[in-house]
Amino acid sequence: MDNEKLQDVSGQTNETPEEVQDQAELRDENQPEVAEKADGDKGSEEQPQEEEKEQPREEVKAKEKPVEESKEKTDEKAEEAPATDSEEEDHDAEEDHEEEEELDFDHASKEELVVKIREIRNEENIRSLDRVLKAIKPRFDELYEISKNEALQKFVSDGNEADAFEYHGDEIDKEFTTLYGQLRARRNKHYKDLESQKESNLKKKEGILEQLREIVDGVESANSINAVRDLQSEWKKTGPVPGAQNKTLWANYNALLDRYYDNRSIYFELKDLDRKKNMKLKEELCERAEALNELEDMKTAIIQLNDLHEEYKHIGPVPKENQEPLWQRFKAASDAIYAKRKEYFEHLKEEFEANLVKKEELIAKVEELSKFNSDRITEWNGKTKELLDVQKQWEAIGGVPREKAKATNKAFWNSFKAFFANKNQFFKELESKREENLQKKHELIAKAEELKDSEEWNSTADKLKHLQAQWKDIGPVPEKVRNETYKKFKTACDHFFNKRREQNQEQFKEFEENLQLKLKICDQLEEAGSGDDVNLDDLYDLIDNYTSIGFVPKNTIKKIRNRFDKVKEVILNNESIHEDDRTDLRNHISMGRLKNTPGGERKLHRKEHSIKRKISSIENDISTWNTNMEFFADSATADKLKAEMQEKIDEAESELEELRSQLAAISAQN
Repeated sequence: MDNEKLQDVSGQTNETPEEVQDQAELRDENQPEVAEKADGDKGSEEQPQEEEKEQPREEVKAKEKPVEESKEKTDEKAEEAPATDSEEEDHDAEEDHEEEEELDFDHASKEELVVKIREIRNEENIRSLDRVLKAIKPRFDELYEISKNEALQKFVSDGNEADAFEYHGDEIDKEFTTLYGQLRARRNKHYKDLESQKESNLKKKEGILEQLREIVDGVESANSINAVRDLQSEWKKTGPVPGAQNKTLWANYNALLDRYYDNRSIYFELKDLDRKKNMKLKEELCERAEALNELEDMKTAIIQLNDLHEEYKHIGPVPKENQEPLWQRFKAASDAIYAKRKEYFEHLKEEFEANLVKKEELIAKVEELSKFNSDRITEWNGKTKELLDVQKQWEAIGGVPREKAKATNKAFWNSFKAFFANKNQFFKELESKREENLQKKHELIAKAEELKDSEEWNSTADKLKHLQAQWKDIGPVPEKVRNETYKKFKTACDHFFNKRREQNQEQFKEFEENLQLKLKICDQLEEAGSGDDVNLDDLYDLIDNYTSIGFVPKNTIKKIRNRFDKVKEVILNNESIHEDDRTDLRNHISMGRLKNTPGGERKLHRKEHSIKRKISSIENDISTWNTNMEFFADSATADKLKAEMQEKIDEAESELEELRSQLAAISAQN
């Protein structure tokens, strides 16, 4: 029988252990159950209890009929009785398995979750939509709690009370919540509508049964067969009903049809016509099933084949002589598709094994990166980029054998998380250091604000420049206060330097006057120091006057310095000036110039101490050398040594005189 052959299809499939294990419990809710024949020879049948109560006279009563008619009826009943298509169950289970393989959100970010939920907004398959929603929500809740806890910790660390904390999420959270709510509402409405539709279908089918029962119990007419066919068509078009009533409905439906055809002689006249029509319909289904073998997409081919099986089992019987050949043709087309499916899964296993090798290589890379440590942000950022590149490679690789998928994912993501845990620890320590830097910069800001109104232009400028150098050496502060902190410091410094600039503009005129005075003194010095009769007192007075004059315009400093150096050379090269006086004069000029440089007093003081230390050292050396000379015995060799030692002493005393002259020049400046 056709229905028996439909059951045989599932027996011909060769499921792998994984396919059998993963079969999902997805069955047609309109799957009928058939009332079984009690005794094929006697022609009696066992009806559902409900029918026995409602129609005790005809539905339960055993009927006697010719052997040929009984045999044909038995064949017809078998053809009409639908069977479970286990191939469809296998396919549905494999589809679920494939989808479950894809629904792994354990390590997805909130952005990825939002992208996924956007993609399924227009999903028409409510079962697929429901599976994604159930898989995606726990991961989102986990990420939401992490964000909330981080926000709470930050809220408390900022000095707030935890009880006052309120968290509303970011834009991504809001978008996800909105989309999830919309999809969940659509899913719930679908299932609610489905249940409502099932109840409606139940009432409709119960009405069909009542109408069919009236025809069966009524008087035969010319339109009876058409009415029955219309009811059969309406029954077929009516959707699924609640599972609890499904078996009884189908049993009563088939029992009533059997009674109808048993009670009416027209049945045998119409049967041949119906079977020929059914044969044409089933031949068309065979052609459509054979055409599926050309499809490349196995998933689509299996879905369409299942639909064809559903149509095949709802079409009535065909002429007996065509029944087996027609079924074998349809089965052969089905077997070809199932064979391709098996080959597809075998190829998929090989691909999964190759993917496993690739992923194990990436796991080794990630494990190595998880041990990375450094104290430099740039190195951490470089390794992060490298890790994210590995993650992209990981995600680009397909699935792996199911029995190893969990361990493989765990190994990869544990090392992945370990890297970022180490990185987070580094940045926590870095943040602590930045807090220390912030405290130091606050201290510099306080000092700068104390100095900003000072009118000691040169010394304060030096101090602020020193503070600016310290500011650069301290290092970064927390990003959220970086601009604000720098702005405070810069404002204090700018306040002082702007005031000094305004002061400098007032002093510019004075600097020009100083330049003219210095040029005039240079002329006087050149005249006074170039003659044969040089008055040293006049020279010293002019030099002191020159050095006592303040600053000149910055762009003329080199000019006046070169002019003074030429005058100095004229004076020091004057042969009428005694050598000792020339030395004293040179030292006086040198010390006077040193005094008038920025920080001149400090430089003179430092120079004075340096000369005194050097004088003390030379005096000690001279004393030591004189003492050593007393121990030399009288000999030619000793006399030579004494002469060399005396030469060193003479050179040291000459240097000592020069140093004392410089020291005197410094004292004169004080």
